[in-house]
Amino acid sequence: MSKRTLTGVVSSIAGNKTIVVTRTVRKTHPLYGKRYTTSRKFHAHDEANDAKGGDTVVIEESKPYSRTVVWSMKQILSRGHEKLEIKQSELEQELEAGAEGHTKPESEEEA
Repeated sequence: MSKRTLTGVVSSIAGNKTIVVTRTVRKTHPLYGKRYTTSRKFHAHDEANDAKGGDTVVIEESKPYSRTVVWSMKQILSRGHEKLEIKQSELEQELEAGAEGHTKPESEEEA
């Protein structure tokens, strides 16, 4: 029997070698046809502590590591936190460039 695998986004680091993976699924109501989203959180074991918040990962069913941790991280598909770090560094550079060229008007300096 093969192990179940799921894909989700790391929503938080729950502790040492433990991550919380949120899996979001879009469903259609059987009678009304309206589309809606459902999400569920899974605690997964991350042996190497590689995953960070925002990463897209694949988890698979495994032996129980604790009461809530019964999944283990198989691989990281994409890094989400690197995109956030790049945007943050770009914003800091823009703020520094804007602060250098900005001077106070003469009326504010006198007051």
